[in-house]
Amino acid sequence: MGHSRLLLLIIYLGLTVSGCKKYLEAKPDQSIATPSTVEDLEGILNNYAFINARYPSAAEVSADNYYLKGSDWSSLIDIQRNLYTWQKYDLIGGDYTAPYSAIEYANIVLDAVPKIPLGDRNRLNIVKGNALFLRASYHYALAQLYCKVYLSSSASKDLGIPLRLNSDVAMKPSRSSVSQTYTAIIADLQAALPLLPLQADAKYHAGKPAVFGQLARVYLSMSDYDNAGKYADSAINLYSKLIDYNTVSKTSAIPFVQFNDEVIYDARTAAPQALANSRAKIDTSLYRSYAADDLRKVVLFKANADGSYGFKGNYTGQNNAAVFTGIATDELFFIKAECAARNGKTSEALVALNKVLSTRWKKGTFVDITTTDKDLLLETILSERRKELVFRNLRWTDLRRFNLELTYNKTLVRNINGTVYSLSKGSDRYVLQLDRSAVEISGLQQNP
Repeated sequence: MGHSRLLLLIIYLGLTVSGCKKYLEAKPDQSIATPSTVEDLEGILNNYAFINARYPSAAEVSADNYYLKGSDWSSLIDIQRNLYTWQKYDLIGGDYTAPYSAIEYANIVLDAVPKIPLGDRNRLNIVKGNALFLRASYHYALAQLYCKVYLSSSASKDLGIPLRLNSDVAMKPSRSSVSQTYTAIIADLQAALPLLPLQADAKYHAGKPAVFGQLARVYLSMSDYDNAGKYADSAINLYSKLIDYNTVSKTSAIPFVQFNDEVIYDARTAAPQALANSRAKIDTSLYRSYAADDLRKVVLFKANADGSYGFKGNYTGQNNAAVFTGIATDELFFIKAECAARNGKTSEALVALNKVLSTRWKKGTFVDITTTDKDLLLETILSERRKELVFRNLRWTDLRRFNLELTYNKTLVRNINGTVYSLSKGSDRYVLQLDRSAVEISGLQQNP
């Protein structure tokens, strides 16, 4: 692509994203520039900052993996303070707008694909598949924050998110139902599957294992354990590498590199204030739940001077508060284990669980879990899932789906300078407010 053409395309994309942030009030001048070659589209999808790094961090900020001291909480901006204490608040900003910006990029690509002259069909298919995967993944991330958890009995009536399924910036967004939201997400992922290769050319692009993994994640959030287990297994059959934590530095401030062996698809959030290493302290009971010979206790966490612990085991490969939101093999093994246990496939669940844990313990100390008690096995899997996937932007979704179960729902509590905040199952605060601008400009119905 020539320099002048690339510059025009960047200007066009900048205007489009700006329009997206304003909730698409006006259509930009399409004559400025439009992508017209497969290289143009690949250039859009290779922009890591706009494509892979726009996932919302609000779920992790709201979850129970950490706590803040009163002084640290007071130093946060308003949105972070309110997310931490589960307060009703609608000046959401980037946790709402950034995902829709990424979706707009995906839609630009998808709308341009049919207009590209036929050349390398496989190359164009990969572009289209990646854009579909991208749109589905960001819609899913938004659904974990701005609509109720999927419940089959009410999904057709519950308010979903505004779906953006084309790049027409003049189209006024409206809210779908929860059922329509998940149907659109799954449809995009299913459409992406035949277009993508068995292995992506880079870990910031999607291949079939990433799509299978995302489908497993989506179905798990819907409590559809048959499909979640099936797709987790499909992903693992294509890519199943696990890192032996005995080979990972226990003292390094950044123990994992970006694109490490367990990463199938690399993505992340921005770095939220609340999760900064200087502020976020690991929940005490969570830290104590790791056994002495469990290497995750020293690889994932660091000791603070005040006796608390901070998180350092980020799969982003960065020493900051950005949260890894991509697909990794350890998560897929835990989805497979949980779904097998829930479906009474005890031996299959044990194999998947022990496969991961045997790579996490000090060499020569791990003893396979062998219980055949279904309830005890599921409890063990869920406990180990939390310990394995801490600060992966997954805990909030787990809390939401556990609220539907008598055994695993819980009330969350924060204590700020003696003021106690709580979040009980069924609370409206498990669904965040839409950003105020979206409501005022587009007339969207606000969450309670």
